Amino acid sequence: MQHFKVAAREDRVSSVLIVDDHPLFSDALESALEGVFTDCRFEKAKSLKEALKVLDSGFLPDLVMFDLKLPDVQGISGFVALRARVPEIPVLVISSLTSRALVHALMDEGASGFVTKDTPVEDLQKVLTQVVRGRKHVPVEFQQSEQYCATEASTDDINHKLAALTPQQKKVIKLICAGKPNKQIAYELQLAEATVKAHITALLRRLGVNNRTQAALMVEQANVRTPGVQDEPEAHNFLCH
Repeated sequence: MQHFKVAAREDRVSSVLIVDDHPLFSDALESALEGVFTDCRFEKAKSLKEALKVLDSGFLPDLVMFDLKLPDVQGISGFVALRARVPEIPVLVISSLTSRALVHALMDEGASGFVTKDTPVEDLQKVLTQVVRGRKHVPVEFQQSEQYCATEASTDDINHKLAALTPQQKKVIKLICAGKPNKQIAYELQLAEATVKAHITALLRRLGVNNRTQAALMVEQANVRTPGVQDEPEAHNFLCH
């Protein structure tokens, strides 16, 4: 029988919100957490919408376990939205997506840490103990090396800005990159032209650029892979698109 280490009293966690759309993994994660936090209440959500509904019901967790690939979000926008709702609560991202740029974008947005879904239970429990004590956790394989630190700092900054765009803003920026004028963008997205202009103004401000050309160049730069960084294609697309 496996014996689990129980968190010290000062690290006590009495409630956890698990956000993951795979029931089997969600149940397995709950079992792992029970080995660390005794007498803990668990609430689960299969989407960002469900997670926000749980929070609206009055449930205030001591810890959130958050999967990035949810049916109602794109990129890290779901994490950003949840982080904004519970800014004081530790959020540990646990995902099958693996990318150094993605991990650092999440940390920049306020994640307490990141672990992959194939992390052994014993290692996950150690990470949880660190996180509830206010420490940050980034796996060694996703930490920046000195050789690429300066290059990736710039790339990560661009990537996390693009990933933080709303789904509608991402559609607009893609059409901008395709050279479409506002009128054509409005037609393809079935929006009023004034609404398109408002989206463009907002995304330019979020990206920190002055015009459409600079925004398109930023997207192009984000799509150039940093030499020596072995990111999975899905993670790269998830972050940049």
